[in-house]
Amino acid sequence: MGFHRGGWFSYIRYDDQIEKPGINKELMSRVWEFARPYWFQVASLLITILVISGISLISPLLYRDLIDNAIPNQDFGRLNWLALGMIAIPLLNGLIGVWQRRLNSSIGEGVIYDLRRNLYSHLQRMSLRFFTGTRTGELMSRLNNDVIGAQRAISNTLVTIISNVVTLVATLIIMITLEWRLTLLGLAILPLFFFPARRVGKILRDLRRRSLEHNAEMNASMNETLNVSGALLVKLFGREDQELNRFGNNAKEVRDIGIRSAVVGHWFFMLLSVVSAVGSAVIFWIGGHLVLRGEFTIGTIVAFGTYLSQMYGPLMALTNAQVQFAESMVSFERVFEVLDVPVEIKETEDPITSPIIDGLVKFDRVSFGYYAAEGEKIGLDEIARLSWRGNTEAFLKRGEDKPSGGLTDDDRPGLLRFALNDVSFAINPGELAALVGPSGAGKTTVTYLLPRLYDPSSGSILIDGHNIKGYSLKTLANTIGMVTQETYLFYDTIRANLLYAKPEASDSEIISASKAANIDEFIRGLPDGYDTVVGERGYRLSGGERQRIAIARVVLRDPKILILDEATSSLDSLSEKLIQNALEEIMRDRTSLVIAHRLSTILAADKILVMDKGKLVQQGTHQELLTQDGLYQTLYETQYKI
Repeated sequence: MGFHRGGWFSYIRYDDQIEKPGINKELMSRVWEFARPYWFQVASLLITILVISGISLISPLLYRDLIDNAIPNQDFGRLNWLALGMIAIPLLNGLIGVWQRRLNSSIGEGVIYDLRRNLYSHLQRMSLRFFTGTRTGELMSRLNNDVIGAQRAISNTLVTIISNVVTLVATLIIMITLEWRLTLLGLAILPLFFFPARRVGKILRDLRRRSLEHNAEMNASMNETLNVSGALLVKLFGREDQELNRFGNNAKEVRDIGIRSAVVGHWFFMLLSVVSAVGSAVIFWIGGHLVLRGEFTIGTIVAFGTYLSQMYGPLMALTNAQVQFAESMVSFERVFEVLDVPVEIKETEDPITSPIIDGLVKFDRVSFGYYAAEGEKIGLDEIARLSWRGNTEAFLKRGEDKPSGGLTDDDRPGLLRFALNDVSFAINPGELAALVGPSGAGKTTVTYLLPRLYDPSSGSILIDGHNIKGYSLKTLANTIGMVTQETYLFYDTIRANLLYAKPEASDSEIISASKAANIDEFIRGLPDGYDTVVGERGYRLSGGERQRIAIARVVLRDPKILILDEATSSLDSLSEKLIQNALEEIMRDRTSLVIAHRLSTILAADKILVMDKGKLVQQGTHQELLTQDGLYQTLYETQYKI
């Protein structure tokens, strides 16, 4: 037990030995909430189960009548009707079974569709902090493997349980009417079915959870190493063998757990088969004595034996279904774990939806800190488990009502690290503000707080006089444009990547935005023009081309406030000049906050914000700051001055 390193849950202790809640009323109630919209299909499914179970109970009575009446009395007409009945019963059951299967699939697929949409929607509302602490492969595992496991619980296990319960009850009623003493004798072995099932169910449930966790690790490993960036890194450092070993270790765990699950399941099934055989043997032995004494007809003992197998069959299925159900519920638990992770960036009940008009930006004593401590790395499983224990909600609430003036190390347990501390400044409408400072000074954090990718730990950020927490997230997204240093393009056409900013944009708007970003001429020179596929993350294009497409995408959005990380230092001179010209064009008449890498941007800025170790140490124009003996003068002499 110890502290986890980094992330928003890192100050909370977590003990892996704490047992998570199992199958209980609350879990089943949540599952039912997803099934409730399909109540009509559920009711129809129950009716088909009752009908099929009732029809199946007729067959043993036909056997008894055949042996006791039709054959001894040489009744050919009765024999013919009984034969037709034996054909009609499975045919009718099969036809109803097709309809039952359709209903079952509609319910199962519908519930899983809703569950998957809810999970994806919830993940979409997570803050950037959540994604920086979670591996993409783990998220993919929850959306795929876990949801498919939950589907098995809905589509197969629940129907099996219901149909077998109905069959078991109906069979017991008929058996009691035939011979109550033998029925009680057959029921005497029931404890031998259920006691092993409870033990085996717990074992297989634990194995199932471990298997899903290792599958998530495999997905994470594949996602990290089989994309362009990961594959490039692996090849450059010659780490193919090490990555194979890492992947193989998780695959080995999945294999070993699968083998153990199969062996445990087979031992369990074998035990049930032996118990069933012993029960049947005892019943036939005693029933045979009753036939020999004339207390039973042969047809009755045959019918009773058939009903006995119909009773033990559902009993075995129910005990096995209990095990399968426990395994399947693990998938629901893991999905609900993620759904229970609180949303950090929330809208108010009545948010401002009108667009930002002026673009006046103000930071008022803003601090942003996070906690890190020694311990193991944290992943989605740990985040979800901490959420289940109710600690994340407390974490998210702490510090929200702190007075302005910044936080101190005593405000929360753990090691507090500040990215920003007590930062205040204002950018007037239409102004260009340049952020400068050494690496790690907090420049990127400032740009991430403005569009609410994160929320500050204390203080407030205002746009046009309103706290940004009062705006709807859609309004902020529509009126704040951001070009990050790391450009991301989808594996799609250039046109589709541009339309991501404004789906309803016309061709003329697309071309106009591309011209503003100095990329239209290049695109038209491609064989497929705007319909050229850019490849994974846009890697078929150069860095400068990707950056200019990203700029065109923001221009198409036409935001009132612009946030830029110029990211031109690693580009060739031509690309740098083209991008710089494009930036100057789109910053005109917009409130702009730019992480400045070039002297020309600094000289053009209306205001320069000098950051150092999370604090705003200087602000003013270029000429004003040069007259001061401070960090800016040092940076200018060492980094910016030509």
